[in-house]
Amino acid sequence: MGFLDVILGRSKPVRPDLDQLFALPSAAITLQAGAGLTPTGLGSVCFASVEGGAFAQLQQDVRALLDADTERGGEPVAFSQDAYGYTWLLARQPPEDTAALVNDLHAVNTLLQDGGFGPQLLCSLMGFRGADGRSLALVYLYKRGTFYPFAPVAGAGEKRDNGLELQVRALLADDLRIEEDLARWFPVWGAPGL
Repeated sequence: MGFLDVILGRSKPVRPDLDQLFALPSAAITLQAGAGLTPTGLGSVCFASVEGGAFAQLQQDVRALLDADTERGGEPVAFSQDAYGYTWLLARQPPEDTAALVNDLHAVNTLLQDGGFGPQLLCSLMGFRGADGRSLALVYLYKRGTFYPFAPVAGAGEKRDNGLELQVRALLADDLRIEEDLARWFPVWGAPGL
């Protein structure tokens, strides 16, 4: 960072530490023991789409990598686009195999980053559900290198369970790098995998 950057208040963005995703399996154990929330086996990656052949080829490479086990009973990945034009990739694994799901999410992120599309990465999430029907996603923000919980209230439109989100923040303080700025806990309504 140069002298003018300091004077003008500019800072370099945090480089995503994709290895932070590997902390999710231990966080899943903590969530199950402390809040009764179990993994759903669903996780997704959100990124801004880019036009062009290189990006289309990268999407095909991602699909080929993650769909490699469909002949052995694995489920294929699904791509979708939200109302804001962002692309979501949904990955599925057995709920008890959080490590495999995290490996899939990490592989997608790494392929996008190594392909030069790191700035297009927005977030990844891993879904959880309670026996009482509560749902939760642990969301990883690439630009911040942090996680936050997102808990929509089922059947209540766009309403969040703030109490559950704060409870999860306290539970996972030792497992994950939690985003301190609550204003950055963006809602991801209708995200695949939630």
